[in-house]
Amino acid sequence: MSNTWDNIIRLIKNWDIRISEHGYDELAADGITVREIVAESPGGIVLEEYPKYSKGPCVLIMLKDREGHPIHVVWGIPLGLTSPAVLVTAYRPDPELWVDDFRRRKK
Repeated sequence: MSNTWDNIIRLIKNWDIRISEHGYDELAADGITVREIVAESPGGIVLEEYPKYSKGPCVLIMLKDREGHPIHVVWGIPLGLTSPAVLVTAYRPDPELWVDDFRRRKK
């Protein structure tokens, strides 16, 4: 597990979070609640890490909704800061773009 993800989990558990405007839009579009994402994220599986992202380090995780369907979530920490954890986006992955049970991008 990465240091970024460890830090994000700690922030999530302390409710030191912010939801980006884009994140709210994507959640609404896919019928996903903030409560569901926050509750399930600490148990998520890290799929990709972006330690050098221009807005700050972030990770793409996968978690499952109540029905067992996958949700991808990007969490980050603003560049140069130690908090809050920012929910950048969350979406239901497109099976045309992902393989291995939505864990790896198709090439």
